[in-house]
Amino acid sequence: MTPPPRTPYQRKQDTLDRLARDVDAWVATADPDTGTPYLVPLSFLWDGETLLLSTPAASPTGRNLRATGTTRLGLGPTRDVVLIEGTVRWFPATEIPDDVGDAFAAGTGFDPRAQTTPYLYFRVHPRRVQAWREANELDGRDLMRDGRWLVT
Repeated sequence: MTPPPRTPYQRKQDTLDRLARDVDAWVATADPDTGTPYLVPLSFLWDGETLLLSTPAASPTGRNLRATGTTRLGLGPTRDVVLIEGTVRWFPATEIPDDVGDAFAAGTGFDPRAQTTPYLYFRVHPRRVQAWREANELDGRDLMRDGRWLVT
């Protein structure tokens, strides 16, 4: 039996709870020259407004994020999904403030600053957020558009 659809307010709250609780997301990028898609799981840290990711500078994901400045993230299982489209700013690991780097390491269990391979940090600014569980939540799945929450 399919549960009744959540209210928009409850969907937003569940999304914020997932962002605060979850550690990993599927990160989708595309090669700017060929359009070839690339999908990898990466850990993230949510600060209440943006998601912070880190990956090697030379990886396909690192190259694509720097070149396009955009990404799409997927959180949760397919029957409780959150999709986030966002713009991206990047920083060398050497430029990340100590408190932010420490919070990322504590939250994700991984410290890119300690790696010998050059890593970059990527701050994702959500522009569109969608969330749904079942087909009965497809209507109204947009919770954010153009960087603004539709539900207050």
